[in-house]
Amino acid sequence: VSCLCGSAPCLLCGCCPSAKNSTISRLLFTFFLFLGTLVSIIMIIPGVEKELHKLPGFCEGSGSVLGVQTHIDCSSFLGHKAVYRMGFAMAAFFFLFAVIMVCVRSSKDPRAALQNGFWFFKFLVLVGITVGAFYIPDGTFTSVWFYFGVVGSFLFILIQLILLIDFAHSWSQLWLRNAGESNAKGWYAALCIITFIFYATSVAAVVLLYVYYTKPEGCTEGKVLISINLILCLIISVVSILPKIQDAQPHSGLLQASIITLYTIYVTWSALANVPVQSCNPTLLVRNSTSSAMATQPLTTWWDAPSIVGLIIFILCTLFISIRSSDHPQVNKLMLTEESAAGAGGEAAAAGDGLHRAYDNEQDGVSYNYTFFHLCLLLAALYIMMTLTNWYRPDERLQVLMSPWTAVWVKICSSWAGLLLYLWTLVAPLVLPDRDFS
Repeated sequence: VSCLCGSAPCLLCGCCPSAKNSTISRLLFTFFLFLGTLVSIIMIIPGVEKELHKLPGFCEGSGSVLGVQTHIDCSSFLGHKAVYRMGFAMAAFFFLFAVIMVCVRSSKDPRAALQNGFWFFKFLVLVGITVGAFYIPDGTFTSVWFYFGVVGSFLFILIQLILLIDFAHSWSQLWLRNAGESNAKGWYAALCIITFIFYATSVAAVVLLYVYYTKPEGCTEGKVLISINLILCLIISVVSILPKIQDAQPHSGLLQASIITLYTIYVTWSALANVPVQSCNPTLLVRNSTSSAMATQPLTTWWDAPSIVGLIIFILCTLFISIRSSDHPQVNKLMLTEESAAGAGGEAAAAGDGLHRAYDNEQDGVSYNYTFFHLCLLLAALYIMMTLTNWYRPDERLQVLMSPWTAVWVKICSSWAGLLLYLWTLVAPLVLPDRDFS
């Protein structure tokens, strides 16, 4: 009972090495997010999806749209509805904790005990919200919640870019530091090889995008979007190795640019996979149920290649959010995290008595912003909701799922925003020479 009602360390004290209380709490909240994601994936498996109509009140066969009664064939998008309601439940759960944890400064705050403990009751709250979400009536909910998902996914893609930029800088600095300390050329060779692989993969991906998502005649939008992002990636690659940039930031280089380029090409691919023109999108027929051949058996499958890659990136980024604290002060300020020295005494005590346990490292100040962390998980829940549904939404008749142009432009704009963000990290020391960008 004490473990279920007490702090996070109690749950894991017997099986993990000495760890920070804050890290374990973040991992457990992330586990809740992954658990909701797993449930969403299970619900869109075709065999399970067909059974969802048995849930009481989940598929009544009709609904009210803008006050007008319409007959809805719920069987055509049961999995879609289930994922949206699961996404709503997770988002509501993390929004609740984001509000509760506003302005918590240390673990001595009474609300910090709620952040770091009572996990059994938190699970019950999440289950309760989920059950309630499945009783949300049909109507404007799906249409309205789609735009919440679009905005949240856009913001989470930007967070992914920030984490990716930070990871690329840390990776480059580590290998360059190892090369300098050991005076071994192998580190430089490895750096060059990895950079070449990333660029080669990006070039191959661009070629495949031109081959499969464009046609000699037509598909102008796809050609323009691929070309623009290719040019922007070339620009940031050239800027990253300019002499003035190298003088201001000696650790900047092609490794970071190659990683950002590869991610940008992925986002471009994901955007083109939502183009609602069948001749320009070879994956549209697989994921859409509008063709006459498939009309008798509508599908809402999500496991196409862009969604699988997006799911993997989502898992890595959310784990990174949970355990990270950057070496770069500017990134920590942006992500509202910091290395706290408050837990040094607890760490020494845990090591001194030889016990494997977690310790409170936030007595003098929190090591991360509780509210911002929950908002990040909220955005992650919206992102995975949109990923599992392929950013599709029901048409005006609420009979079949369709891919809107909104999804294409949101993804493309997020790739442009990410490239501009990375370009700013390169030129900021030159534009603002009086500020510390170390």
